[in-house]
Amino acid sequence: MPQENIIFYNQQDDLDEELNINFKKIWKTVCSRKELLIKVFCSVLAFFILLTFILPKKYMVTADLYINKTNNSNMLDINPFTIDDASGPIVSMGTDKAINNEIQLMLSELVLDKVIMDNDIKYKKGKKKGEYISADAFYKKGKYLKIENIKNTNVITIKYKANKPDFAYGVVSSLIANYVELHKEINTEKSKSDKQLLEEEYEKAKKNLDIKIDQASGLPSHTMSNIGNLSAMSAFSKSASHAINSLKSQYLEGQRSQIAVSEESQKLAHIATKLEWAKMVEYLSDDSKVLVLKEPKQLQPYENSSPKLLINIILGCIFGIIVSFIVLIYKEITDDKLTYSSLSNNIIYDGTTNLDLIKAEILGCCPKTTLLVSLTQLSQEFINNIQTLPNTKFIYADLNTEFIEEINSHDGIMLISKVQDTSNDSYKKIVNIIKKHNKTIIDDILV
Repeated sequence: MPQENIIFYNQQDDLDEELNINFKKIWKTVCSRKELLIKVFCSVLAFFILLTFILPKKYMVTADLYINKTNNSNMLDINPFTIDDASGPIVSMGTDKAINNEIQLMLSELVLDKVIMDNDIKYKKGKKKGEYISADAFYKKGKYLKIENIKNTNVITIKYKANKPDFAYGVVSSLIANYVELHKEINTEKSKSDKQLLEEEYEKAKKNLDIKIDQASGLPSHTMSNIGNLSAMSAFSKSASHAINSLKSQYLEGQRSQIAVSEESQKLAHIATKLEWAKMVEYLSDDSKVLVLKEPKQLQPYENSSPKLLINIILGCIFGIIVSFIVLIYKEITDDKLTYSSLSNNIIYDGTTNLDLIKAEILGCCPKTTLLVSLTQLSQEFINNIQTLPNTKFIYADLNTEFIEEINSHDGIMLISKVQDTSNDSYKKIVNIIKKHNKTIIDDILV
């Protein structure tokens, strides 16, 4: 059996062809559209710059608050006598959780409602027009208010953006003032409650100690050291034995009374220590544990405003390049005239002065005969020059039978055209005809 020739498909060949980027062709394409690209780029840049002056200004006022770790009324971090509202053991919260609690306190209606009223923030339209806006709507409405904890610190940053610098300043200042007032109020109420409870416990313990002292009886402990002789006589006398037993009973009763009085004294001293701590906490609670690290600043019309000119210039440049690139692709695809992107990667630029290069390409490809097909009008001098090339024939493109026959009778074909002059549609038709007749286009020659 005759052996069949098996041709294996090599995907790498197609990949190499796709990755063959003609940078000169790309550069020529860009240069051919440079006026259009410059106009588009400048228009986009001018648009972004214009936006800086057209769009309403937004002013950002910021403030930083330091929340002391001892910001709760009974000072969990250092207070050994913490009193829990639920009368159970106290578990100290982590710093992150404590800071999050403070943020939620700032966002509560107790604070935001006062901020809204202080700054006269009302609905401007709808059924609720003229009414104060709700705290929930105020916070969610704008993306304008941001309260964040700086990671791994006790610092809270407050940011508010508004159309007017005075209004932004007023909101941040009011928020801080009302939060500090609420914070102080919570601390004061809790410390007063703790102090009152300890005072009641102290009075009870004091009364119990007085009762134990009044009820104290029996003999003191040193009495037993003086009854040695009496103990010896008790072996011979019933009355002495009875006396000894009576003294021992009174001694034991004295010991019990002494222990009871001592326990009540220790309890009273412990409560007294707690009470002293509670009094100190109450005193300290009159001062806020919130330190304003960065005060809100009254802005001038040019401060902390957005959009910023520099940022818009940068954005304009970025989007200008993107839009220019899109316009370039669109024009290359839709242009009626021949474009660089329509040509193959084998291009001889300025063929009128590169006759030697054309000759070298023909000899390098080694076709028996080469057909030079022109899709644009050429000077007679150039035609005479290319006709001197070996094994070549020159014709103008014409969709007729003779033209097809010429294509079939030659091994290699070179197309002569002119960018932005030759019809793009005609060029594509000629290329399709050549491919249908299984002929190779050696080079595109531009004049």
